[in-house]
Amino acid sequence: MKVLSLATGVVLCGLLALMPSACVSQKDNKADAQDYLRYVDPYIGSGEHGHVFVGASVPLGMVQAGPQNIHKGWDWCSGYHYSDSVLIGFSHTHLSGTGCADLGDVLLMPYVGEVRTARGEQDNIEGSCSTYYSHENEQVAPGYYSLLMDNGVRAELTATDRVAIHRYTYPEGTPRLLVNLKEGNGDRAFETGLKRVDEYTVEGYRFSRGWSPQHKVFFVLKSEQPIESVAVFDDDTPAGQDTLTGKAVKGVLTFKDNPKNVQLKVALSSVSCANALANLEAEQPGWDFEKVRTDAEKRWNEMLSCINVESSDERGKKIFYTSLYHMFIAPTLYADVNGEFRGHDDKIYKADSWTNYSTFSLWDTYRTLHPLLTIIQPQLVPDMVNSMLSIYDQQGKLPIWPLVGGETNQMPGYSAVPVIADAYLKGFQGFDPERALNAMVASATYEKQRGVPYVLEKGWIPCDKMPEATSIALEYAADDWGLALMAQKMGKQDIYDAFMKRGHYYEQYFDKSINFIRPKMDDGSWRTPYDPFQSIHGWGDFCEGNGWHYTFFVPQHPEGLIELMGGDERFVGKLDSLFVAQGDMGEHASADISGLIGMYAHGNEPSHHVAYLYAYAGQQWKTAEKISYIQRNFYTDQPEGIIGNEDCGQMSAWHVLSALGFYQVNPSNGIFVFGSPLFEKVTVNLPEGKTFTVEAPSVSPDNKYIQSVRLNGEPYTKSYISYGDIMKGGTLTFEMGSQPNKAFGSDAADRPRSLLE
Repeated sequence: MKVLSLATGVVLCGLLALMPSACVSQKDNKADAQDYLRYVDPYIGSGEHGHVFVGASVPLGMVQAGPQNIHKGWDWCSGYHYSDSVLIGFSHTHLSGTGCADLGDVLLMPYVGEVRTARGEQDNIEGSCSTYYSHENEQVAPGYYSLLMDNGVRAELTATDRVAIHRYTYPEGTPRLLVNLKEGNGDRAFETGLKRVDEYTVEGYRFSRGWSPQHKVFFVLKSEQPIESVAVFDDDTPAGQDTLTGKAVKGVLTFKDNPKNVQLKVALSSVSCANALANLEAEQPGWDFEKVRTDAEKRWNEMLSCINVESSDERGKKIFYTSLYHMFIAPTLYADVNGEFRGHDDKIYKADSWTNYSTFSLWDTYRTLHPLLTIIQPQLVPDMVNSMLSIYDQQGKLPIWPLVGGETNQMPGYSAVPVIADAYLKGFQGFDPERALNAMVASATYEKQRGVPYVLEKGWIPCDKMPEATSIALEYAADDWGLALMAQKMGKQDIYDAFMKRGHYYEQYFDKSINFIRPKMDDGSWRTPYDPFQSIHGWGDFCEGNGWHYTFFVPQHPEGLIELMGGDERFVGKLDSLFVAQGDMGEHASADISGLIGMYAHGNEPSHHVAYLYAYAGQQWKTAEKISYIQRNFYTDQPEGIIGNEDCGQMSAWHVLSALGFYQVNPSNGIFVFGSPLFEKVTVNLPEGKTFTVEAPSVSPDNKYIQSVRLNGEPYTKSYISYGDIMKGGTLTFEMGSQPNKAFGSDAADRPRSLLE
């Protein structure tokens, strides 16, 4: 792998319309400039089941330009897998780390020789446009991708927010370029079109259905070299020249005078080709590939500079900054330079005073990514909330898992609710809280939402009436808790009372006779027989998990779960059992259950808060023990270095936040529970020039236990810190040791809490 070098000043920059991912409040000191990109390896997570995007983009950009393999199933959700060796082209939209596939729009394939359009198959690419390739001929880095393909063409890619830049170096022969609008990555095109506009310009569109119920992409392609001809094809059947519409349009561009070097710009829009052209003209009017590449690198470096790690652990910094990089591939910008975008109702909307985003993997990211953004990139939070409120206007409920103009409805819960509540409770402005609360209540009572009518009628969701009922209900309870806290702060006592009651509904699923969360039948009885080890993917009682996992899924109120289990001692005993439990999950167990320690599954999100629960029972040292193990064993610097699906930054956000030494268990109350810091010194750059520094000078794999804590030099006995104290700036110092200090955080007054003061 080649990692690009960049020395750039760390600057103070605002949130601009054309640079929505710009950082804020970094130190304005050229002497402090650092090259964070040298620690980023985009290959990490591209193997096994990480599913990360590999290619060129800018932070949170609309365009992700990168290589595309033949889609062969689950491990190709991003369009690329490290194990592969066949390339079918370079597309402009990709998912990163998801468990479902889609996108892969506007596929370009450079080649030489006779005109041809066939894609080829994995074991037979002869006579096709596909080619073999090797990682030895690949260069990957933030903002840049390069590959010398076995067909002899070297392709280089870089990007702005809405425009991809391609630079091809052809070998001897007639240079061609296939524009393939049929192919996506697991979706199906239902309408496509291609048109030659002039000697340098081709435009078109691709409408598809897949994971997103409808996805519309318009594009403009401009070539620096004149185009001699555009042969169009209905799939692989010749259909004339210059223009064609249909379900599977392809075009082959032939360039005048057989140039060895060809440079292209491809701009996207969800609205129209005219908007795509406006995006291109605004963001990339010239042809300076190296400048675009340097600008993309600078933006990535600025984004990563929000956290500065000082440590002798070079491998650890590589894993950390790659995780930070992965956090900012999604959500994605979803608006043109004029603010227009296509809504979930297929109507055109305009974001006049805010930046619109999509690709929210909310069931995953509400747990860690969004709480972490409130610290390290707070300027992004109001725009993301406004994006969610706009989706409510488009579809009548807050987003579940929105993907560039469509609602996938993937995963249980209405997980935008805790994200919005968390932002409001932390004092964020820039969105209308009354509008937000109304949208939250409407979504939580939306009777077309899975299981909501049962919640309203019974207070539980019967497991004999719908699949995944128990996990859906537990997610709703966690969401409702945050809604209640927001209503309370706004003085809406009736809403607070109603939803705090619903936030306690987890209690109805706890069977004290077996000390487990247990599915409940329509008549109020327990499911019998019941095996808490069993996992049945898609149609069992739990989503991507089992009874062991979901017994501890009460992040909003661990104190209540402790009480249900009979107090601290019994709770800790049960939690200890989770980490050693062995049992048969069955032949239909979810593939998402990975990263196992007993029945703890770090490779899937419902477990992400669980190791921090010891602190609520006064045994923070056990949290430190588990967190240190997870950090050092489940995150590596190899292609298989992410233990489960990356899920649009959630797996990486867990690592980044936990490396600071704390974690927000309750997604909506701003209380960060101490774990075990990973580095000797980490500085978080905050707004208004403030910094929050976490020091742990003696930390090591052996010295994983907190002995004592100081905040700004003063003794600090609590096993948590509040968001407010972090954002004031200051220094949090951990004294670490090889043996646990079992007294630290043991007093009831020093334990984390779920209700606000």
